[in-house]
Amino acid sequence: MAAARPRKTIDTSTYEGRVAERLKSLRLKAKLTVEQAAEKLEIAPTTIYGWEAGYRQPHVSEFPKIAAVYKVKKAKDILPAE
Repeated sequence: MAAARPRKTIDTSTYEGRVAERLKSLRLKAKLTVEQAAEKLEIAPTTIYGWEAGYRQPHVSEFPKIAAVYKVKKAKDILPAE
């Protein structure tokens, strides 16, 4: 089994960090675990972990589905304000 990546501190001074923080916040507000969100989005939990750690970002084509699962009215509201 491969060693787990150490958790990194999210740098919210970067856009990527603010996106990561926003995605995690929305998931928690929707009261979903990573596993539940992954199942509803039909993706691997590691993908969500990557989004929330700032290692990767969802593709814009995934925003409508993420918005629906995370109960966000408009897909563009997934992104941080700035």
